[in-house]
Amino acid sequence: MKPRHKRLALIAGGVAALGVAVALLLSAFQQNLVFFYTPTQILEGEAPRNRSFRMGGMVQPGSLQRQADGVTVAFVVSDTARQIKVQYKGILPDLFKEGKGVVAQGRLGEGMLFLADEVLAKHDENYMPPEAAYALKQGAAAQQAEDKK
Repeated sequence: MKPRHKRLALIAGGVAALGVAVALLLSAFQQNLVFFYTPTQILEGEAPRNRSFRMGGMVQPGSLQRQADGVTVAFVVSDTARQIKVQYKGILPDLFKEGKGVVAQGRLGEGMLFLADEVLAKHDENYMPPEAAYALKQGAAAQQAEDKK
């Protein structure tokens, strides 16, 4: 094999290796990508049924129910326009309270029940997760649009 052919083979091999590395990187990124949806978007069918995603809003006052096992809780999250029931098995964050902002990560179960794997609460009285703030803003806009109809 001539030196010129060796050089071309080496360049082609490098380009192929780079292509494989980029494909693996994009595949890993796609698998770990988690989108955020509001309760309104979920109920309108915009959220995926077979993938994990985040959902946020305000915990509906009076909706927190603790199961007999002491670890499973159920509560309702609202974006002021629509509501979704959430079920979570685990210890809730210390700052988790009814009437406060929350972001939950998980999947949709049977009958539009959100099965949360992780629950994130706001940090202090002045902070609200950006996703939850956006959800409330969108929910209020949707409610105003519906009231005008």
